[in-house]
Amino acid sequence: MSNLTSQLIEHKRITTTLAKAKALRVYAEPIITRSKTDNMHNRRIVFSYLQDKEAIKELFGVISDKVADRPGGYTRIIKLPRRMGDASDMAMIELVDFNEIYGKETTTTAAKKTRRGRKGSGGKKTDAAAEGTAVNGQVTDAAAESTAEETA
Repeated sequence: MSNLTSQLIEHKRITTTLAKAKALRVYAEPIITRSKTDNMHNRRIVFSYLQDKEAIKELFGVISDKVADRPGGYTRIIKLPRRMGDASDMAMIELVDFNEIYGKETTTTAAKKTRRGRKGSGGKKTDAAAEGTAVNGQVTDAAAESTAEETA
């Protein structure tokens, strides 16, 4: 587990079997929680688990800055198709704060908030009859236009 955790910290995303990914989450999340407070005691405890100086530098440097305000849930497991050789369940485990794809989606959906309710309880009308139509840059009401033609 320490090698998988070191690789997850170094690469931010790894592909492994589903069982290993679930076990890795249980192993890695308390270690990431320890990195939130950078002191010698936490560094030594994390080093006793990982035995990798580069992973500890990355964990207490870059990763701890990103997860400082997150109350937990630092990893995400995404199921992948089965492996061809032995048909074992595969999964990708990644650090949540380091995925740019999901971060971009949330910003675009937050900007597109529109009201989806009904406005008024009138009968069914076509769009042209319900709203004005634009003719040469001027907005005219289609219903008023049709009644003007009937009276003329």
